[in-house]
Amino acid sequence: MSGLLEDQVAIVTGAGQGVGEGIATAMALAGARVTIAARRSANGEPAAQAIRDRGGQALFCRCDVTRREDVDAAVAFSLKHWGRLDAMVHNAVSPPGPPRPIQEVDDETIASQIATSTTATFHCAQAAFPELRTNGGTLILLTSPSGIEGSGHLPLYGAVKGAQRGMLKSLAREWGPHGVRVNAIAPVAWTPAMDVATEANPTLEARLIGRTPLGRIGDPTSDIGPVAVFLASDLARHMTGQTLAVDGGRYLGL
Repeated sequence: MSGLLEDQVAIVTGAGQGVGEGIATAMALAGARVTIAARRSANGEPAAQAIRDRGGQALFCRCDVTRREDVDAAVAFSLKHWGRLDAMVHNAVSPPGPPRPIQEVDDETIASQIATSTTATFHCAQAAFPELRTNGGTLILLTSPSGIEGSGHLPLYGAVKGAQRGMLKSLAREWGPHGVRVNAIAPVAWTPAMDVATEANPTLEARLIGRTPLGRIGDPTSDIGPVAVFLASDLARHMTGQTLAVDGGRYLGL
């Protein structure tokens, strides 16, 4: 992938760890200058430094995607330091909490899920569009197989991720005439959140692998990151409004 995103600039939200960090790293190694937009400097700064240590270009910008002014500021930060914006990657998400029926989901969880997945997608789209239109850029959303087929264990999570897919299809239609592409990735990868989940449920890893045809859980940098690089590159220049399931084959319904 070396050089595939040369001279491009990308913002990746929630890039302080997990899938977001993996995507930011892959994009930087492909030549992009990357803004790590994360709520906490405690993981955002180290993520940016780790990319620089590998020869990439990355800077941290504090950003709470539920705050419109923070998202606007992240775009302004990128324009100030990098001079342009070619890809907005919205990955940040609120933890869905433990599996539970919809009757047991509290209002706070509902509000945080909608804020980080649905409302924040709207913020990212509005803030990034002027620059994406100027540069023929792309918006990439991180959704979930749950947003495609629903979830009997995390029904609210499935709903907000499904809402993201509805928005991307609408934006693909609206922005296509302006030369801006909008696509999504529905990943399953090993992240710090998965570590926490398996500590609470020791059989989880074996069950996940058992339901995955490729027989392993994806890696954020080497499995999910290259797909984001592809979507941001000219290799995907005739592709918009689509969701790529990058989960080792667990979801085969597309």
